[in-house]
Amino acid sequence: MAKHTDDSIGSSAAEAAERVKASAQQIWLAGLGAFAKAQQEGGKVFESLVADGVNLQRKTQASAQTQMAEATEKLSALAGGLSSRAGQQWDRLEGIFEERVAKALERLNMASRDDLDALNQRIDELQAQVRQLSAKPASARRTPARPGTRAAAKTAVKTASKPSAKRGKASR
Repeated sequence: MAKHTDDSIGSSAAEAAERVKASAQQIWLAGLGAFAKAQQEGGKVFESLVADGVNLQRKTQASAQTQMAEATEKLSALAGGLSSRAGQQWDRLEGIFEERVAKALERLNMASRDDLDALNQRIDELQAQVRQLSAKPASARRTPARPGTRAAAKTAVKTASKPSAKRGKASR
């Protein structure tokens, strides 16, 4: 009786080993099938992955360009505002400096720009008058002497000492 149980255990171990062997064979064949399928469709999958990557890259670049354009616009506006404010501050500082220099020159009794402009204008007027007087002929430039002056007395003496053309003809 003991022999019978040993045979049944031996046959069931052989059957189990046969099942494990069959199962291992199926797993091996499934792996080979998956490998063959991956080789056949691997090129298609790779191309699909590349196409998806290109699309994603385009979307990312477009988004980045939009964000860069917005940032550039904001920075330009900010720089323009800062430049404008700096210009206003510079103008204000320049005005304050000019006022202080004018006050200092006034305290020193120095002529102001307006004073110098008025003097230059007066010089121009006088030069124009000198030119007008210089342009007249020499005979027109002589002005008669005012009565009661030494020049008037000399002129009267010269005129009296000259014989008149009319008198000379009449006496002959």
